[in-house]
Amino acid sequence: MALLEAEGLRKEFTTGRHTVVALDGIDLSLEAGRTLAIVGESGSGKSTFGSIVAGLQRADAGELRFDGRSIGHGRYRGALRRGIQMVFQSPLQSLDPTFTVEGTLAEPLRLLAGMSRAAANARIDELLDLVHLPRELRRRRPGELSGGQQQRVAIARALAPAPRLVVLDEPTSGLDQSVRGRIVSLLRELQSETGVAYVFITHDIDVAGAIAHDVAVMQRGRVVELGPRASVLESPTEPYTRALLDAVPTMDPGRRRRRAAAPEAEASPTREEM
Repeated sequence: MALLEAEGLRKEFTTGRHTVVALDGIDLSLEAGRTLAIVGESGSGKSTFGSIVAGLQRADAGELRFDGRSIGHGRYRGALRRGIQMVFQSPLQSLDPTFTVEGTLAEPLRLLAGMSRAAANARIDELLDLVHLPRELRRRRPGELSGGQQQRVAIARALAPAPRLVVLDEPTSGLDQSVRGRIVSLLRELQSETGVAYVFITHDIDVAGAIAHDVAVMQRGRVVELGPRASVLESPTEPYTRALLDAVPTMDPGRRRRRAAAPEAEASPTREEM
């Protein structure tokens, strides 16, 4: 049974006299412990899909099921809120600038996981170790961290209540290429260790190939191509998918075949952020 299932999801936005269809009958599924990359250009609907999965927006029609249970169109509460977490594109905007790293991680541990202050304090050290950040960063605020460190804190916060699914909305797009590779490597490592599933939203099909088991290509609110990573990267059937692949100058045919076969080995994350 799939962990996440979307059937016929539809979402419209109305501005004045104009109505824009952001999602037009989306059918997607994701198994536990796997990664589904949602790829497309700006305006394709991929971020709208992610925000609906994370409970931040409501679909106008269709059904969404998590672990076999229909979760409707509403905002999530209780166990469901703990089970699905989100990491945003800009960690500096998503992290409270007045909170220290310790405060940022303590909040979901106490509010969502129901931990005592002592238990949360011990878990914070475990989370910092998990995302390869030095424990001495506990007292720092977001503005005192590098972009890569900020995103690691955001990932640790998402993992704090031990979710089964994390939605990642362009989590590497604002990072330098070297840091981007380390974040992708970290996410693969965390998935291996925790069994968490990812919905990974990106405009970069090269990044999708580095992390995904399956790839869904979206255009104008619709899924135009869907399949295993190797199938989509090596033998795309849609002109739009081929255009996305051709737009990545670093993805030569040889590299594409290697990445389609298995994610490339990235440099192992270090405890020092680039």
